[in-house]
Amino acid sequence: MHQVINALSRVAQRYAPSRILSFDLVHVFKTLQLMGKYGRISRTILVHELGLGEGSIKTLVKHLKMNGLVETSKGGMWMSDKGLKLYSKFSDVVTSEINIPECSFNVGKYNHVVLLKNKASEIGQGIEQRDAAIKMGANGATTLLYEDGKFYMPGKNQDFVKTDKSVQQTMIEKLHPENKDVIIIGSAENKRIAEFAAKNAALITVSEHKRHF
Repeated sequence: MHQVINALSRVAQRYAPSRILSFDLVHVFKTLQLMGKYGRISRTILVHELGLGEGSIKTLVKHLKMNGLVETSKGGMWMSDKGLKLYSKFSDVVTSEINIPECSFNVGKYNHVVLLKNKASEIGQGIEQRDAAIKMGANGATTLLYEDGKFYMPGKNQDFVKTDKSVQQTMIEKLHPENKDVIIIGSAENKRIAEFAAKNAALITVSEHKRHF
């Protein structure tokens, strides 16, 4: 996964003497997800989904193409073989995402959930994930570990979401978590920010490449 993150990060690097970029790793990842979902997409879709201007989208597509991750035509863009391989590897880790309502264990009106498969050993106290979410403009992030049908806070041994039965059931039914999985919830007052916060926290988690005991 470390090599995958490095490959995606290169897309978000500034090439001198270009202007400072208005997109980063999370926008690159979201772009690949959109192509993974729809196959071929247009710049108009990226403007709408990423919340970036046309100039920024043009630069993003240029960088994706320079790094061999996409192919383009007048009809849109799609992932190259290289892009598909990277996306496939990441999809093995980020297996599902959902939105959940505001409840007792999140900190915003909008809450986006990302599941990381078998990454519990990569989590410390959840501080890195919170900081990564705040960097995206979110209120914060809640990190949970799944074990034996229950969701735990890092370092705690109590079922953290048992008081919110409906949300707990939704996460189990839609995320299909298994033991040692990580659930990151990005929370914000804006739906897109909540999503990008959760994604950024997930990207930080898999890029840290550390083990916590």
